[in-house]
Amino acid sequence: MAVLGAMALILGSALALFAGVTPARAANLASQPDTQVAIFMVPLTLLLLVLLFEAARFVRRGTLPAQISERPARSLRWARDRQGH
Repeated sequence: MAVLGAMALILGSALALFAGVTPARAANLASQPDTQVAIFMVPLTLLLLVLLFEAARFVRRGTLPAQISERPARSLRWARDRQGH
């Protein structure tokens, strides 16, 4: 997965350089309100879609992941623990 992310980063950077996007042009573009909204909303929308996909995957499978059995309750004796007993 990390390899795919690195490849996407390299490809995106190469495409930006070929398109002539420089840091100065990117700063000008980022000052526009529409661009700022898009920069915020696109990752948020992708995150929401991934969460919906994962929920649908669990629903289609019909089972939940293995549940951890309950641990026996420990008695908490704060007064005794402070005295070192």
